[in-house]
Amino acid sequence: MDTKLSAVRAAMDAGDWTTAIRLAARFPRLGTHREAILDAHTAITNPRWTLGLRRDPAADIEAGKLALMDRYGAKGATS
Repeated sequence: MDTKLSAVRAAMDAGDWTTAIRLAARFPRLGTHREAILDAHTAITNPRWTLGLRRDPAADIEAGKLALMDRYGAKGATS
């Protein structure tokens, strides 16, 4: 049986960051990484809103990727 976390990790391993961020943004407990992951999700789903906040969507997405790697492990990591 696959878990939601395993789906996030599989998307990360495949380099499908849009899917990984979309799935992780729905998790109820993201800890200290919450803001970066939710900002990345907003940047993906509504980049014009992010620009309206005078933020760089690409930078928010990159920060979300780093937050996911830190929270759930980089490719090949086990936990």
